[in-house]
Amino acid sequence: MEPQIPGLRRRRRLARVCLLSAVAALAVLGVFAGLRTLALLVVGLAGAVLTLAAVWWLLSRRGVLRYLAVLLALAAPVWVVVAYVRAGLLWVVLVSGALWLAATGAGRAALAGPAAPDTTRERPAPRFRRPVLIMNPRSGGGKVERFGLRERAGELGAEVVLLATDAETDVAALARSCAARGADLLGVAGGDGTQALVAEVAADLGLPFLVVPAGTRNHFALDLGLDRDDPAGALDALRDGVEIRVDLGRAAGRPFVNNVSFGAYAEVVQSPAYRDGKTRTTWELLPDLLVGHRGARLTARAGEHTFEDPQALLVSNNPYGERDIAGLGRRTRIDGGVLGCVGVRVTSAAQAAGLLRGGRATGLTRANATAVTVDADQPELPVGIDGEAVRLPVPVHCEIRAGALRVVVPRRRPGGYRERPALDWRTIAELGLTRRS
Repeated sequence: MEPQIPGLRRRRRLARVCLLSAVAALAVLGVFAGLRTLALLVVGLAGAVLTLAAVWWLLSRRGVLRYLAVLLALAAPVWVVVAYVRAGLLWVVLVSGALWLAATGAGRAALAGPAAPDTTRERPAPRFRRPVLIMNPRSGGGKVERFGLRERAGELGAEVVLLATDAETDVAALARSCAARGADLLGVAGGDGTQALVAEVAADLGLPFLVVPAGTRNHFALDLGLDRDDPAGALDALRDGVEIRVDLGRAAGRPFVNNVSFGAYAEVVQSPAYRDGKTRTTWELLPDLLVGHRGARLTARAGEHTFEDPQALLVSNNPYGERDIAGLGRRTRIDGGVLGCVGVRVTSAAQAAGLLRGGRATGLTRANATAVTVDADQPELPVGIDGEAVRLPVPVHCEIRAGALRVVVPRRRPGGYRERPALDWRTIAELGLTRRS
C-alpha cells in the first residue's frame, strides 16, 4: 500500500490538471494552426527578442536612439498581434496561452505540496507596562494620521513620541532616551531606515521591538508577515502578540533591516536631483552606469566567493528568493543567520532578458556568508542603506547579527513568504501518471 502522505491526493490532481492543460495548449496549436504553428512561434519569438532589445537600448542609450527604442518597444508587440490577426489565429494563440498559464500554475501548486511549518520559533509576548512608539508623521505620505495610529496606540496603552517635521532628529538617541525613561518596548511607525535605527537600539538593550508599517514600502514588515495595507493591525501585538527572534545587519557600523546597495542603484540615489525627480534622474544616469562609463569599480568578497566588477551589488539581511525576477523580491526567512549577496552585471540585451530566469541568469551571481567586504577603486563609495543614501569609506564591511532582535508581532497576521518551486516536468509526470498500488 502507498503511504498516506498529507496532501498527496490533491497534488496528484493538480499534476494531472497541469499535464492535461499542457497537452491541450499544444493540441489547440496543432489542430487549429497546423503547419503554421512553427510560423506562429517564430513570429512570437522574434517579437519578444525585438522588444527586449528595445528595452535594453531604452535603458542604456540617450538621445535619438532612446526615442527609436521607445518606438520599437511599442511597435514589436503590435506587429506580432497584427500578424496573428491577419492569419486569423489570434484566438488560437490566446486560448493556447491561457491553457499554458493554467498548466504552469497547477504544476507549481502540485510541486509545492503541503505548506511547510514555519521555522521561526514563536513564544507569547510579555505584558508591557510602558511601551513607547516613535512615529514619523511624514512617512508614507502621512500614514500616521491617515490610519489614526497615534490614537490607536494610545488606546492600547502605548506612549507615542512624534518626530519633528521641521528638523532632523537623531532617532537612535531618541530611542535610547525613551529606554532610559523606562520603556520596556520600543516600536516605530515609519519607513525601513527609521526602523533599522531603533531596531539596533532595541537589540543592544535586549528590548522587544514593534514594527508598524507606516512607510512607503516597508519590506521588513512584509517579510515579518505583517499586512502593509493595515498599519494599525500591527498594533494588535500590544494586546495579543507573539515574540520572534530575527537577524539584524550592519554595514560599516550602521544597522540595516533589509539591504545595502552598491553600484548603479546607490549611484542614482546619491544624485541631489533624485529626491525631486526620481524617475527623470534615474533615466538620465542609467546609460552611463550600465555601459560602465561611470561609477566605482567594485570588488566584493562573501565567504569564499569573489564578485569582480559588478554593476550593482546587493547585500541583504538573509538571502532573497530565487524564483522571482532577478531574485530580489522577498525573503523566505530573516532568521537564518547569514547575509545574502547578489551581484548583477549586464552588458547586452540577452543578459538583461536572462535576468527573467532568476537564480539561473548568466548576469546574476549569488553567494551567502556571515560577512561581506566590499572594496573599490575609489576612497569612498556611494551606498544605499535601506534606501537611504550615504557615502562610506572603503572597504565596507557588512556583517550579520544573528538572532539579535526580539520582534513582537500580532498572533494573527498574513504570514511570511513561501517561494514558488521551479517547474520540474519529470516530477509532475510521476505525480500525475503514477497510479496507487
